[in-house]
Amino acid sequence: MVLVFASGNEGKLREINSLLPVDFRAESLAAFTSETDIAEPYFTFAENAMHKAKEAFRITGLPSFADDSGLEVRALGGKPGVFSARYAGEKKDPSANNEKLLREMENVAGREARFRTVIAFYDGKNGKLFEGVVEGRIAHSPRGSNGFGYDPLFIPGNSDRTFAEMELAEKNRNSHRAKAFAAFLGWLKTLPGQ
Repeated sequence: MVLVFASGNEGKLREINSLLPVDFRAESLAAFTSETDIAEPYFTFAENAMHKAKEAFRITGLPSFADDSGLEVRALGGKPGVFSARYAGEKKDPSANNEKLLREMENVAGREARFRTVIAFYDGKNGKLFEGVVEGRIAHSPRGSNGFGYDPLFIPGNSDRTFAEMELAEKNRNSHRAKAFAAFLGWLKTLPGQ
């Protein structure tokens, strides 16, 4: 079965295909259209992910999936949340996002935070959601050179190192995206013929 991944990110696509059951293959939305940057107009990860999955299905007519994820900081009322990528502006600049977050937390004692990912699947009739969450806290300054986004600031609860200080394999064992994707893969394996 071919699944359309509602993204143009080829690196993510390679990683996903290495994890899919043998009877499944993911194709990037970029294989079908040049318009791969689908808007995220909603205020929840679930709504944005399902919107992107439905748009990919509308474009391709094939079963589709998408993800939306972000960082939620308790002391900031859950911000940056669904605006994580655009926290410091529409340019989606990770360094600027990290700098803004640190400025907003300068005098904040409680640094609890969590990363959340929601994966949505849509096949024209059925929609299904899968969620992964990792609890942790925000570091006082960026640490590490691996990863992307808020990884230099996020310390998962079971560690004293940021995601950016971890090798990819270690991060993937602990990440919100890995948890959501594991739930998605587990469900795919229950489909008829698997």
